[in-house]
Amino acid sequence: MRKKIVAGNWKMNKTYDEGLSLVSEITNMVQDEVNNDAIVVVCPPFPFLAGIGKALAGNDKVKLGAQNCHQNESGAYTGEVSAAMLKSVGVEYVILGHSERRQYFLEDNQLLEAKVKTALKQGLKPIFCVGESLEQREQDLTFQIIQTQLKEGLFHLSNEEFANVVIAYEPVWAIGTGRTATSAQAQEVHAFIREQIARHYDAQAALDTTILYGGSANPSNARELFSQLDVDGGLIGGASLKSRDFTDIVKSF
Repeated sequence: MRKKIVAGNWKMNKTYDEGLSLVSEITNMVQDEVNNDAIVVVCPPFPFLAGIGKALAGNDKVKLGAQNCHQNESGAYTGEVSAAMLKSVGVEYVILGHSERRQYFLEDNQLLEAKVKTALKQGLKPIFCVGESLEQREQDLTFQIIQTQLKEGLFHLSNEEFANVVIAYEPVWAIGTGRTATSAQAQEVHAFIREQIARHYDAQAALDTTILYGGSANPSNARELFSQLDVDGGLIGGASLKSRDFTDIVKSF
């Protein structure tokens, strides 16, 4: 049975004290208000992970995630962070292939293939992002782009490895633009992703894989998005920086 997950990507926001306050508010609200079985993941910037990891230690509902990791296990890579480092401070999930990493840091599918392998080797659960730009959507390339991202970035994994992967669909044209994919558009792509998994692995793998929507979900549209057959939760950006908004999204199942 696939999991329901709401993951908050803080990106490059908040100071350390602000981050501690935010996670405290979220954990308290989730504890008091959330009655569903959704897993909540918070993904702060790297400098906050150790402190927030301690704050979340033993919390069964709220888990710790990171926003990226390096493809190599260790070495002379100044400024980079390894999967083992993340694991050592309590990280369970790691976002890989986010559209901003692809766009600004030129991360391609081959690099992401290596990152996924390294993360899994350390026991982390990748939240692997796929999605198309506005130009690609307008050229009817959505399915082609996503198929390639899945094939080159993920489908090298064995069934056992793939079982630990979460996929997030990011319509890049709906991130930070004020635009949001309709629930029907989200469902169409999520169903396509699940179909690709079934073709490459098997029907059971497709049924078991959690697929998140990652395109400007908020408290107003989360319930409709999450009601779609193949939408299992969200990778939340801006709304994850406000404890009230983020908790309301978690309550939307």
